[in-house]
Amino acid sequence: MKRLLIWVPFLAVVAVFAVIGWGLYKPADRTVHSALVGQPLPKFNLPPIVPGKPGLATTAFATGKPRLLNVFASWCIPCIAEAPKLLALKQAGVEIDAVAIRDTPAAIADFLARNGDPYAAIGDDKVSAVQLALGSSGVPETFVIGGDGRIVLQHVGDIRDEDVPGLIAAVRNAR
Repeated sequence: MKRLLIWVPFLAVVAVFAVIGWGLYKPADRTVHSALVGQPLPKFNLPPIVPGKPGLATTAFATGKPRLLNVFASWCIPCIAEAPKLLALKQAGVEIDAVAIRDTPAAIADFLARNGDPYAAIGDDKVSAVQLALGSSGVPETFVIGGDGRIVLQHVGDIRDEDVPGLIAAVRNAR
């Protein structure tokens, strides 16, 4: 029996290393997903942030036509990387609206001039109230909104080439 007790500390150390190794090999998904997927958009009414583009309100989404709602900022590096993909989505016939987070009109105008403008409307969310109400934890994030104003899908992070066909299909299926 005493011989077996000698191995207990060794087995305990092996078990600790096994747990640490498992955690490093298969880390937990730390993405914050919105609890509003499947629910109606929260009520909001944002003023426009750039001249010549309308602001954005919840009522614009219950028109029977599905669309994307992109949460972005001019100071966001991944937002710059996803700009060409948003232009590709627009070219494919997907209507895209946006919520600009904690930004200025001049910075947004410069962002759109440099990276292209895929947006039909851009609302000015000065204090991230709408972003938080959507359950968005950062920028960029994109939501597929059904024609009835319900959130169908949340895409966390920048849109990449491989995401474009899936988002087009999600918008078409959300009709």
